[in-house]
Amino acid sequence: MESKRLLLKKEKKAFVPYIMAGDGGLETLKDKLLFLQESGADAVEIGIPFSDPVADGPTIQEAGIRAHSSGTTLRKVLENVETFKTEISIPLILMTYLNPLVAYGFEKFSEDAANAGISGCIIPDLPLEEEDLILPELEQKGISLIRLVTLTTPIGRIKEIGSRARGFIYAVTVTGITGARNNFSEDLAAFLSSVKGSSKVPVLAGFGVSNAEQVREVCKHCDGVIVGSKIIDLFEQGDLNGIKQLVNTVEGVSLT
Repeated sequence: MESKRLLLKKEKKAFVPYIMAGDGGLETLKDKLLFLQESGADAVEIGIPFSDPVADGPTIQEAGIRAHSSGTTLRKVLENVETFKTEISIPLILMTYLNPLVAYGFEKFSEDAANAGISGCIIPDLPLEEEDLILPELEQKGISLIRLVTLTTPIGRIKEIGSRARGFIYAVTVTGITGARNNFSEDLAAFLSSVKGSSKVPVLAGFGVSNAEQVREVCKHCDGVIVGSKIIDLFEQGDLNGIKQLVNTVEGVSLT
């Protein structure tokens, strides 16, 4: 079975919320995804709890600990999502680390992810030079491998990543882990411009984006944003209206 393609709307900036699968219990995942879909999210990034989440800040780490404590695993997440995939019309993107995939088996993971309707996969500790470990299996199932670039990525490597990109490029806006920031580097606009100039697929910025003002500012220089820690905090607080307002921030941002 081949998964549905990861396509983002071209007529608006994209808002992609991140949630941790199993935070609050795996039985809550369906309701959270349906709520985000109904709220206007263009796709959803689903985190998988992992014991050594090197890219994640305190908020996502704590969500991962809660999810792990409730018995959430990669296999259970895929089995869960498969049961309601026909109700989800927006792309679902898994964010997981390499070790759980090695343990699962790349071919079996790709097959199960496709059966669950997963459109994309983010593996932050998979370097470009090693991606052939899993890329053929993902591509065979129609799943896009989403690659990351950072403020410290050399321009030559950005161009190489841009030439291989499918779905979108994930531009990391800070030099560090996920989590809210008060401001961004003065080099961010030039960085995002260089990434956009190196690829034909959309460029979405994430890490540190946590409020409407930051969404509007960052979206001036790319095709959309990914927001994680703030979304997790708002779900934890039960502030669904706050999530809707943040998701809808991109509606007022002009296309560039």
